[in-house]
Amino acid sequence: MNFLFRYFSLQRDQEDHEKVLENVSANITFRGHNLWILACAVIIASIGLNVNSTAVVIGAMLISPLMGPIVGAGFSLATFDFILLKQSAKNLILATAVGLFFSAFYFVLSPFKEEQSEIVARTFPTIYDVIIAFSGGIVGAIAITRKEKGNPIPGVAIATALMPPLCAAGYGLAVANWKFLFGALFLYIINCVFIALATISIVKLLKFPHAKWVEEKQAKNIRLGITVLTVAIVIPSIYFAYMLYSEKKTNQRIDQFVKTEFTDNGYVVVYNQLEKESSGNRLVIALLNKNYSDEELKNLEDKFHRTAAPDVDLDIKQDNDLEELMKNQSKENSDLLEKDLRIKELEKELESKKIDSKQLGKELSVFQPKVTKLSVSYHDISNPGEEEHFVPVALYNVSDTIGVNEGAISNWLKTRIACDSVIVARMR
Repeated sequence: MNFLFRYFSLQRDQEDHEKVLENVSANITFRGHNLWILACAVIIASIGLNVNSTAVVIGAMLISPLMGPIVGAGFSLATFDFILLKQSAKNLILATAVGLFFSAFYFVLSPFKEEQSEIVARTFPTIYDVIIAFSGGIVGAIAITRKEKGNPIPGVAIATALMPPLCAAGYGLAVANWKFLFGALFLYIINCVFIALATISIVKLLKFPHAKWVEEKQAKNIRLGITVLTVAIVIPSIYFAYMLYSEKKTNQRIDQFVKTEFTDNGYVVVYNQLEKESSGNRLVIALLNKNYSDEELKNLEDKFHRTAAPDVDLDIKQDNDLEELMKNQSKENSDLLEKDLRIKELEKELESKKIDSKQLGKELSVFQPKVTKLSVSYHDISNPGEEEHFVPVALYNVSDTIGVNEGAISNWLKTRIACDSVIVARMR
C-alpha cells in the first residue's frame, strides 16, 4: 500500500498554495482580451457546428477560456473563499450570456439552419457526460496545482467540451427549438458542475487551507447544497443514458428483423429509414420487385411489433409505392434513391445472367470427356444502333477434336441454362 501511495501521491511537484490561488484568481475574470477570445471561440465553434466540422469545433474548444471561472468556483467552495466564489459566479454568468448571444446571433444570420449531427450530439446528455466532465475536471484541477503545468489543459478543454453545448444552445435559441436549447444547456450545466466538483475533490485531497473560518452548520449547509445539486443532475443523466441504451437495443432488433425477413430471403431493400415524427416513430422499408398481399403485410407487422419494436409503425413500400416515396424525398435524397434503385436493378440483372462455368464444365465432361476447358458468359452480340441483345457464348478447349459434337454441346447448354440460342466455339 505504501508503494502504491508513493506512486499515486499528488504531493510531489505540488505548487505553493498561495501561487495556486493567484493563478486561479487571475483566470476567472472576463474583461478586455478574454472577452474577445471568448467571442471569437464562440463564432468558430458555431461555424463548426453549422458546417458539421469536428476539426473546427475542436479548435474552438482549445482557445475557449471558459474553464477559468468554473475552476475558480470549485476552488472557492473547497476553501470557503466566498469573495472568490462571488467573482467566479459573476464571470461565469457573464461568459455564458456572451456565448449564448454571439452563437444565437451567428445562427440567426446563417443561411444554413439544418440540424447537423454535431449539434444534435450536444443536446442529449447522459451519465457518460457526467463521468467525462468529472474525469476531465480532475485532470484540470491536478494540472493547476502543479509547478510544471505540462500539456493536460488542452486535453481537458476538448474532453469536457464546454463551448459546443453552449453554441448548440444558441442554435436552439436562434431557431426557437426549445428541446435543443434546454438539452444543450443541461449538458453545459453538467460540464460546469462536475468540473467544479472535481476541483473541490482535488483541493480537499491536497488539504488547501480555508480562506476563512466557517461554522460547522454553515459548512454542512454548503455540503448539503452540493449533494442536492449533484443528485439533481445525476438522476436525469442516468435516465437519459437508459433511454439511449433502449434506443440502441431497439435499433439492433430492427436491423435484425430487416436482415431476417428481407435481406436473407433475397429481397432487395432499396430504402430503410427509421423516421421520428411527433405522432410516433415509423420504419419505412422500400422493396424492389416484391409485392406482399394484405394478409402477408399484416403478419409482417405483427411479427415486427412482437420481436423488434412494439412502439414503432412498419410501413412497407412496394413497387407501386416507390414513385410516391421518391416524390416525398428532398431532391438530393430522391436522386440518391433513384440511383440506388438503378444499381439494385443492374445488380439483379447481373445476378440473373451469372453462369457457373466451373460447374457446367464438370457436367459437360460426363458426356464429352475430351472437353478440357469451358467458359460460358453473356455477350452483347447486337449490331451498332440496334437494341442490346445478350446471348450466351460458350468457349471450349479439347484434348482431341475427334468425337466432339458442338451441336450436342449447344443443345445441352440451351436446356441447361434455359436459353433459346447459344453460340459455341472452340478456343484457337
